[in-house]
Amino acid sequence: MSTDSPSSNAVDRALNILELVAERSDGFTNSEISHRLGIPKSSASYILRTLERRGYLRRDRRTGRYTIGIKIVGLAKEGLELADLRQAASPVLVQLVERTRLTAHLAILDHGRAVYIDRAEIPGFLRINTWVGKDLPVHSTAVGKVLTADLPEPAVRTILEEQGMPGKTPTTLTRPDDFLEELERVRTRGYAVDDEENSIGVRCVAAPVYDGSGRVQAAIGLSGASSQLGRDAEAEISRAVVKAALLVSRQMGFAGSGAA
Repeated sequence: MSTDSPSSNAVDRALNILELVAERSDGFTNSEISHRLGIPKSSASYILRTLERRGYLRRDRRTGRYTIGIKIVGLAKEGLELADLRQAASPVLVQLVERTRLTAHLAILDHGRAVYIDRAEIPGFLRINTWVGKDLPVHSTAVGKVLTADLPEPAVRTILEEQGMPGKTPTTLTRPDDFLEELERVRTRGYAVDDEENSIGVRCVAAPVYDGSGRVQAAIGLSGASSQLGRDAEAEISRAVVKAALLVSRQMGFAGSGAA
């Protein structure tokens, strides 16, 4: 028998709505949200009105579409406390995208997941289905590998135990020992690779951003189709990512030479 209460169910639905609305800058209508999440339209309407009234969502009176409200943007900024990092990284991501024609991300580690806090892409090119706020498993992503490579082995094993290591694709690492060996390679070469481990047909390269104390604060990653980011281009792309990450690290007070 389920132990979920009506109130906890409502909270789940509200959070699911916020996560869905965050996926698209032009938002969703009540009907679209109801259909996508399988929530009765009347229930969705009640939750949406509440979120709008509290400032977590805003509704376009002309189109009826709901988008993220200023309240949640403010909470995110206060919670992350990474405004300086984003400010330093944003122009670097844009330059990286202009140079490589790939999609760039800035990610941090949060509750055992890699979370995108900024991104840049070339309009009109192949779009990677990501958005600011999206969280990803660490074991199958280049940014996740970078963010965990700096952690002690017990901490990494705890994350893997809590989050699991599902096989996203045939090349995903699904054993903790294999992942720990991969992290050693990341530390040695100074960057990480996702070789179609999270999505078939998509490869990623990522490098660490250090804070003033020399700890890994974030990861900068480049993602693209395997045809764009093949193994023959990996060396050039990895150099560009490492250089970009080190540039941001310098602005965050890092005085070292990086991992590679």
